[in-house]
Amino acid sequence: MITIAGGGLIGLAIAWRCARRGLDVTVYDPTPGGGAGFVAAGMLAPDGEIRPGEEPLQALLRASAARWPAFAAELAEATGVDVGYRTEGTLFVALTDDDLAAVRREARAAHNLVPLTGRELRELEPMLSPRVRGGAYSPGDHQVDPRKVLLALIKTGVRVIPESAPKSVTVVAAGVGSAALTGLPVRPVKGQLLRLRAPRPPVRHVIRGYANTRAVYVVPRADGELVVGATEEERGADTTVTVGAVLDLLRPAADLLPGIAEFALTETLAGLRPGTPDNAPIIGRLPTGVIVATGHFRNGVLLTPVTADAVADLITGSGSDLDLRPFRPERFAEA
Repeated sequence: MITIAGGGLIGLAIAWRCARRGLDVTVYDPTPGGGAGFVAAGMLAPDGEIRPGEEPLQALLRASAARWPAFAAELAEATGVDVGYRTEGTLFVALTDDDLAAVRREARAAHNLVPLTGRELRELEPMLSPRVRGGAYSPGDHQVDPRKVLLALIKTGVRVIPESAPKSVTVVAAGVGSAALTGLPVRPVKGQLLRLRAPRPPVRHVIRGYANTRAVYVVPRADGELVVGATEEERGADTTVTVGAVLDLLRPAADLLPGIAEFALTETLAGLRPGTPDNAPIIGRLPTGVIVATGHFRNGVLLTPVTADAVADLITGSGSDLDLRPFRPERFAEA
């Protein structure tokens, strides 16, 4: 019997992968399908969140991005749920010359980046402001709808019990709750996010940009929803939605895409990302034998397939081509 503490994207995906290998799996979570994954926008951008010195993490992100097409297709086949996997790519957009310098810095790590003028950007997305100075196109950045992924994972039929996990578990994948269960340095990092609704899809690409030095991203869904995000705040376990954060997100979004001022604001919400001291996930076995899969910070959606496969390999003793040494839990004990 495999018992998993945590019924978010990571825990449910691990359970599904284990069940597909013939294992008997039970997931425990008081609010299954909630957590950071329910709030997330779902960008699959393996190069966009990387800082200098994080090359091992970048390799893991790219490995997981490569698994997403098959992962999404398998989920759809197993459950009949289209998880919204889209491949239009991301437009990096700048409103001013200073913003353009910031966009170039942010996009520097991305591969196969195509520089674009303001006119070229507006030809791709006519809704962009005529004041846009320039930017770039990243065809390798994709997206998925995390809420649909959660729905699909729950519909796979894995056993989910809406209760706290028993003391003895096989896997801890409880996001910010993993600290209390393991003692590992996983902290909550607050992120506030908005959802808007348009009569029809106003843009096709993910828009990542700067407007008067304020950063924002806008993620379109096929049904006309726009996800606007996201803040990054060290506020402990606070999940209050604040007026200041709403303004900080809407102002640059409306500067870049003026037409959104006419859209309905349908949801304001805040979630808690599980952060670690080095911004990398914790994947591996503790001295007690418990396996941990947590600390995915801003990359939980992107890292879902590779984490699920890695943990299933650890449980079954299967070989893997993944190098998980940089993400072992003992790195914090060594520090």
